[in-house]
Amino acid sequence: MSWKQMPCTLEKYNGAPGGHLYLGDNMQTDLSDYAGQVQCVYMDPPYLTGEKFVYRCRVGREGWENGKPRIELPTFSDNFSKEEYLSMLRGSLLQAKMLLKETGSLFLHLDSRMSHYARILCDEIFGERNFQNEIVWAYQTGGRAEKHFSRKHDVILFYQMSRASYFDITAVPLSRAEHRQNHMRRAVDDTGRAFRSIVSGGKEYIYYDDDPVYPGDVWDDVSHLQQKDPQRTGYDTQKPIALLDRIIRCSTRPGDLVADLFCGSGTTLEAAALLGRKYIGVDLCVHAVAVAAKRLADKGLRLHLTSGVEGAELDADVAPGIGISDICIRDYSAPGIPPVASGTNGIDRVAAGFLKDGRFSAYDSYVRKKQDPELPE
Repeated sequence: MSWKQMPCTLEKYNGAPGGHLYLGDNMQTDLSDYAGQVQCVYMDPPYLTGEKFVYRCRVGREGWENGKPRIELPTFSDNFSKEEYLSMLRGSLLQAKMLLKETGSLFLHLDSRMSHYARILCDEIFGERNFQNEIVWAYQTGGRAEKHFSRKHDVILFYQMSRASYFDITAVPLSRAEHRQNHMRRAVDDTGRAFRSIVSGGKEYIYYDDDPVYPGDVWDDVSHLQQKDPQRTGYDTQKPIALLDRIIRCSTRPGDLVADLFCGSGTTLEAAALLGRKYIGVDLCVHAVAVAAKRLADKGLRLHLTSGVEGAELDADVAPGIGISDICIRDYSAPGIPPVASGTNGIDRVAAGFLKDGRFSAYDSYVRKKQDPELPE
């Protein structure tokens, strides 16, 4: 059977609550349809490290089962002049402000390299009075330094749009038993509830272990992703879902719209979908968008593309049936694919559906994963 490559600018996948993922520069992508509709914007832009980052893509059934073979695909180069970087950051912050509702919030994730410059930009764009917190995300992973103290934290700048902005700290409780391990006296009351107590100023203060406490501005209870964490996609700079879960829970309600203008591997978008929020993601890297699309294929994804892979070829047969058709894929090739990813090993996500006016609607789709590494038969 002869197959013909067709232009496609939108891919639609079923699921709830649904959202949109755009391949492109967040400052050049037209997001005007969402102006004033977004409740929370999270941004994790480059940090001006001077490094080049990659996506370590597992290849075929064996790669997903054992971790190898895999190939490294470039994602982004974090190599700017300071002037270029600040111009990019300013443009992205202005885009974020355009998207946000009056009740909305911004969370800007950086490290010590540029967070002080970003604070000045955010004060200018969002207003000094709307600054809420400099959240310190502290973790233990990473290397050890000999000429200075090891750098073991990131900074998340939290701004609100106005005094009417929504925030609910009770949506992110912590266990008191885990966060009150100190010198207070431990005891159990008449009902069997464990508590700790302390006497201060002649008064006794009692704190029950099963009562919730809430995070401060130092988050040391959310772990960085470990090397063998099942969340890992192979994408450099990926953040843990627990971090985004906390941010989204406290700043949004179910059904609200969450946006990530540097969405990378799609952690923010997946966290939003799992919490019943709608999502918008934008990223300039085609490999990042491919990773994010895999995570969102069953979560109501609308994938907006600028172009396909030129020169891709497919060798397959179709056996039409009543309501169901069998598709047998024998070979797939595209420019730039290394030999280890040749043939069906190079297929990581597959969907079947119909195409009309450059818009593809999927009837069914499948992605490789560790628990199910083989293409469906």
